[in-house]
Amino acid sequence: MTDTPARLLNLLSLLQTPREWPGSELAERLGVSPRTIRRDIDRLRELGYPVQASMGADGGYRLVAGTAMPPLLLDDEEAVAIAVGLRAAAGHAVVGIEEASVRALGKLLQVLPARLRHRVGTLNTATVPLLTGDGPTVDPEALTLLAGAVTNHERLRFGYRARDGAETRRNVEPERLVSTGRRWYLIGYDLDRDDWRLFRVDRIADPFATGARFTPRPLPAEDAAVFVANRLRRSPTRSMVATVHRPAAEVDGWMPWAGDYEIEPIDDQSCRLRARADSLKWMAAGLLMLDCDFEVHEPPELREHLRAVALRAGRAADGGSARWSGGTTTAGATGTSPP
Repeated sequence: MTDTPARLLNLLSLLQTPREWPGSELAERLGVSPRTIRRDIDRLRELGYPVQASMGADGGYRLVAGTAMPPLLLDDEEAVAIAVGLRAAAGHAVVGIEEASVRALGKLLQVLPARLRHRVGTLNTATVPLLTGDGPTVDPEALTLLAGAVTNHERLRFGYRARDGAETRRNVEPERLVSTGRRWYLIGYDLDRDDWRLFRVDRIADPFATGARFTPRPLPAEDAAVFVANRLRRSPTRSMVATVHRPAAEVDGWMPWAGDYEIEPIDDQSCRLRARADSLKWMAAGLLMLDCDFEVHEPPELREHLRAVALRAGRAADGGSARWSGGTTTAGATGTSPP
């Protein structure tokens, strides 16, 4: 193989396989001399690839962890597997990796050959994810388009459906995608309204990257997560106050409201929880997931909802024989006022 760039790429692809390669085997595979292999290894090192050599009669080479992530060379099967896995991670909103999954998926799809894009699309069409919870689903293709526009500072146009069902067209400078673990949000500067806006991605329709670039504006918050949390607190969601009989440190981080809650320790074994959510069902689910006793102080509608849930659970446990007696059915759903 006389083409040096092509040979270096093939050598790098071999070294990215997790094994040690004798120099003679590399030379045979690439059709060059062992001396050429040694020179090519030196070139890779100059480019920042940490290639380690082992001592011995024949010598061996392998790629080791370095200080930076080098470009990866993937075969067809590896590329398809990673693309499908990243789409699954984005769609399931795995806490902590969802945004990185979308960014990586966008980069990968941008360079996939058409034949591999078709294979990825076929696999995703033929499979249905089993999602947990009652959160809305988001199209990974829309997420990757939005992520690309954020990265490239490219203006977006899309349709948007508000909470009341009103539909509008938006012209936006996208700033950041934020996942709350249950929903995706796009932070953007709305050019027609001359103000920052927060958009739920599942309500965005037909996003289109215009190609027009823009200079990012300073976000009116210390970071994107703070901006989203502040906007969600101002949105017309339901508020809840409850006493939870678990240590505050154990409750913190378990709640499904994406940071839209406050925890105040009462003693070593209990705390006061104030939270906001957009439905009684989601409030009740969050409390029950804590797997401990609790008392709901407000809203009264949440206590009624918990009584109905307890009644259904009782019927299921008793084979359908339990009946509502008019009293409080769960020790944790009483209507006392906070002390």
